[in-house]
Amino acid sequence: MSELALNRHALAEHGRRLEYFTIAWNTLEGLVAVVSGAMAGSISLLGFGIDSFIEVTSGSTLLWRMSVDADEQRRERNEKISLRVVGACFIALSMYVGYESISDLVSRKQPDYSIPGIVLACVSLIVMPLLSRAKKKVGKSLSSAAMRADARQTDFCVYLSVILLAGLLLNAGLGWWWADPIAALIMVPIIAKEGMDGMQAKICC
Repeated sequence: MSELALNRHALAEHGRRLEYFTIAWNTLEGLVAVVSGAMAGSISLLGFGIDSFIEVTSGSTLLWRMSVDADEQRRERNEKISLRVVGACFIALSMYVGYESISDLVSRKQPDYSIPGIVLACVSLIVMPLLSRAKKKVGKSLSSAAMRADARQTDFCVYLSVILLAGLLLNAGLGWWWADPIAALIMVPIIAKEGMDGMQAKICC
């Protein structure tokens, strides 16, 4: 095996380890967010948690893509399929969050404050940027659009964490019940854009 092939194999292995970590982290993050969101009646937390499970889907499809890394034709096909699968999930999530947010605003549903949710958002703001930076490095080295797309989804998880934290803190600190559904509504266009990009299978930089 040539030195170039060996380097690519090592990078692919590193990429797989990053995806295994992504899957483990987002599974835990999703469980905490969904349970906390259901208990508090927080649509922003629920949306964040479901997004985490979509990230698990993204990580799983990336592992599938990387399993055929040496086969250029199959790799390109799997790139497109991976992007479309994740894109469809994000579009479905944006529709759900949008509907529930508007319903909560119209019915003036007041969520309880969630300390676990606040802690989770803070931890995500530490973990996600580090993970995104590592994925971008591997994606660039492998010329993998799917890995770069996955890194962008990790970036957008950082944005969602900021929005989530703001909504939760305003609700807990000032009693602004509407901050939670408004925070969720702000998430919708970000989620929808990622979904449209994925459905169009944008595999260029």
